Amino acid sequence: MLSIKPLPYSGSSLEPTISGKTLEFHYGKHHVGYLNKLNELIVGKYDGTSLEEIIAASYQKDAPVFNNAAQVYNHTFYWDSMTPKHKAPSDRMMKLIKDCFGSFEDFAKEFVQNGVGQFGSGWVWLIACPEKGLQIVKTANADTPIIHGQKPLMTCDVWEHAYYLDYQNRRPDYVQQFLDKLVNWEFAEKNLQA
Repeated sequence: MLSIKPLPYSGSSLEPTISGKTLEFHYGKHHVGYLNKLNELIVGKYDGTSLEEIIAASYQKDAPVFNNAAQVYNHTFYWDSMTPKHKAPSDRMMKLIKDCFGSFEDFAKEFVQNGVGQFGSGWVWLIACPEKGLQIVKTANADTPIIHGQKPLMTCDVWEHAYYLDYQNRRPDYVQQFLDKLVNWEFAEKNLQA
């Protein structure tokens, strides 16, 4: 039986960028719903198996298990990608961003474009690639970089349930606000060093 990781901050601490009501529904209904469904599906099949192992074992073999497991993983990663104590990237991370994208502004523009350009439900990620440095990728539905051998550093959820109560159909505003006010750059850098 897998358990849900508690939010790393209080439900209202991301306001006004993300409301407590959105977090209540997103974490308390969507995320918990994926976990509960996953636990139903894995009884007797994946006992003692980690979430990452379940994702790898079920990919392209068991869509219901994969979809729910990857959504639990992606959502947990998303919560950790945000902080109410937002700070600019460290000098090391900023240098890497500038080396890979030209400037922080160019990085931000590309990140927002990818988040907006993800048709329908999905995610936009900052990942580390040994041969290319940092890259921005988008994934649809429950897809996740870890099944493609990519190393995620941070992510933004662009499913409508992540922003609709606060931004309605203004996904560009939501992704921009996420970048400007919520990204947990310390988490991203810790993932880079891991």
